[in-house]
Amino acid sequence: MTLIKTIQPKSRHEARLAREKLHLEGQVPRGVLRAEIDASWRRSLNHGVQFSAQHELSLETGANLELLLANNQLLMDAALPAIDYLAQRQGKEGLIILANAEATILAVEGRADRLKGSGVKDITLGACWSEAARGTNALGTALVEARPTLIDCGEHYLDRLSDFSCTSVPIHCPQGDILGVLDLTREGPLGRVHDSTALLSMAVSQIESRVFNANYSEHIVLAFHSRRQYLESPWQGLLAVSLSGQILAVSAQACQLLHAERSALIGHRCEEFLGLDGLHLLARLQQGATGSLQTAKGEFFYKTLSAPQRSAAFFSAPRPAPKVQALTADLDALAGSNARYARALRMACQGLANELPVLLLGETGTGKEVIARALHTAGSRSAKPFVAVNCAAIPEGLIESELFGYRDGAFTGSRRGGMIGRLQQAHGGTLFLDEIGDMPLALQARLLRVLQDRKVAPLGAGEEQDIDVAIICATHRDLKQRVQEQQFREDLFYRVNGISVTLPALREREDFGALITRLLGKLNAPEVTVHADLQRLLDGYHWPGNIRQLEMVLRTVLAMRGPGERELTLEHLPDNVLDDLTASERPPAGSIRENELELIRQSLDNHQGNVSAAADALGISRATLYRKLKQLRV
Repeated sequence: MTLIKTIQPKSRHEARLAREKLHLEGQVPRGVLRAEIDASWRRSLNHGVQFSAQHELSLETGANLELLLANNQLLMDAALPAIDYLAQRQGKEGLIILANAEATILAVEGRADRLKGSGVKDITLGACWSEAARGTNALGTALVEARPTLIDCGEHYLDRLSDFSCTSVPIHCPQGDILGVLDLTREGPLGRVHDSTALLSMAVSQIESRVFNANYSEHIVLAFHSRRQYLESPWQGLLAVSLSGQILAVSAQACQLLHAERSALIGHRCEEFLGLDGLHLLARLQQGATGSLQTAKGEFFYKTLSAPQRSAAFFSAPRPAPKVQALTADLDALAGSNARYARALRMACQGLANELPVLLLGETGTGKEVIARALHTAGSRSAKPFVAVNCAAIPEGLIESELFGYRDGAFTGSRRGGMIGRLQQAHGGTLFLDEIGDMPLALQARLLRVLQDRKVAPLGAGEEQDIDVAIICATHRDLKQRVQEQQFREDLFYRVNGISVTLPALREREDFGALITRLLGKLNAPEVTVHADLQRLLDGYHWPGNIRQLEMVLRTVLAMRGPGERELTLEHLPDNVLDDLTASERPPAGSIRENELELIRQSLDNHQGNVSAAADALGISRATLYRKLKQLRV
């Protein structure tokens, strides 16, 4: 994405000076405004825009307005859920605005009532806010610059907009052309610039994904990235693939990830870029799969955003039957040396095979989704979809439509043609409800009925449809306590609590060393070892983020290696990681806590500067002593 410089407070003072010069001399002074604002003001002046111009509504007639909305229906359908989400969080402070590629406003949400008497009362449906018509403004200037744009107080070309700031991010279609722009306008200065830009960028990413899906609803749409955590972010790549395996469309970010131009991708077979196992991958994608794959461009994590129903035109590669013994061994490996945990996982696998729901309990980061996928893979449904839903991550207003889907026209902002819900996507396979303890109470009642009747009715549909799904739920919360607090339905608790498995926290695991070895293998560093000093430091840490935190620490340390280095040491730990890992260590009573500086000096003197010997004498690790040396500047 395009990086945006932080607006400095002095820019508002400079803008006032420039405006005074413009009033007095009729010219934009050079070297006063930010470069992008300077260029925009000069364009505005050349367009003949009067900086003192008052309100010009330029509204469309009723017939023209109806035609305008009809011509931009795809963009509006894709954007309205994101606009509603932004309005809930930012609408009390200003306006959320959607415009088309000509800067004509299609939707406005937020405090329009509060701003009616102000300088922006002509921000209304059908009004054109192009740079040529209104001068420098984030909506119009973002379309000219074709990049995210920030306009602070005083930087608008029109005098009457001096008290306002705005942030705009362009929206692109699958072919790369600008389709429209999303804007946040506030009274007062920009404030936390990066927060508003990131929020809009995330919303635009969701809009572009919906537009991509709508354009290729009869084909497979795939999101991918080289890092798992960047899926469902503005940095994910999007790929549309036909049922015969041909690449139909790619997003700009996909081109960057694959290091190729659109022309080099579109029309080619997907296996040329997704690996030799392209046929098997397509079969999995058509079932709504997620996972990772090795390609000539490196490892990519992917997620199927949409896939049409299986048709005769779609080829499917033969899938070998699951090897039960090997898959059970995989579950045993995940349990490590904990025999009780391994037994619980085997019982969960057997229960799932007999239509019993499984409930995974454990702290955040203990690998609940990894276990859920392993249970799915080890069962008879492994060839069917595994659909994961994070009940805490989806906004409360959207989770019902995500789970149950909806029919065309079910509500304002619904996608043309409707949407298949996650429950129906999981038909024949496994539905994984992560963080179910955070599911809204009203939705719990609907889910309970679905689990009892095995039928689902999409929003806006009268008829119910049969579903066949295995259910795995997970939460880090104490569900019994949530029941007592009336935050979780007791009847739903007993419905999902068939086989309960408690995942041990990382600090409780006896296979910590073996787990590190497995993670290094997963991170493509199976030949790398850990020095004893670093291993002791890792062993002694309490790991509040569990396996997820350990994996990130290992990623960080691996990135700090020099060429050819195959051993991880304390020297590879950045200061912030070292501080985190040593923060929970207890200094010996009566020593460092009483007089750290003097004791450290004495110990170093007694051992002729030998840090390891001094640390042993003080009863602390060498890493802790290094940290103390840095803090105390010994």
